[in-house]
Amino acid sequence: KQWYQRRVAITAGQKQPAVFLNKKKIVGAKAVKSGKEIRWTKNVGLGIKTPREAIEGTYIDKKCPFTGDVAIRGRLLRGIVRSTKMKRTLTIRRDYLHYIKKYNRFEKRHKNISAHVSPAFIDVKAGDTVLIGQCRPLSKTVKFNLLKVITTAGDDKKKFSKF
Repeated sequence: KQWYQRRVAITAGQKQPAVFLNKKKIVGAKAVKSGKEIRWTKNVGLGIKTPREAIEGTYIDKKCPFTGDVAIRGRLLRGIVRSTKMKRTLTIRRDYLHYIKKYNRFEKRHKNISAHVSPAFIDVKAGDTVLIGQCRPLSKTVKFNLLKVITTAGDDKKKFSKF
């Protein structure tokens, strides 16, 4: 409840730029009283479904790939959520193996990537496996957007796992 009140305070007075709120009355048409507001959403493509919260929710987020003005293009990456401490941003860890020719062996390496989290994905926790998509730079370090939570759970967030 406290999270919801904070969200309402943040989004007070905001609107989606693609939605015209002052719809005019049409002569001869009956007034339909539906308490539902008009909401603009889009399909990001690439076989990814738009989350139900994005379609039915009331949040305003201009950096959301489903309701905002951000196009997903470039790479799609998988990773494990490492941290959700930033506001609407998470850090994922991508593990990979690097080959050392001299020793004819591989060494473990990892990269941390920051990604924007739309309010459509409320319950993302550390240890979840997620799919992120590349978009235009949203800030100094954020160039990806969360598209899908693949699996949840997992206690050890620093465990090495190659995809």
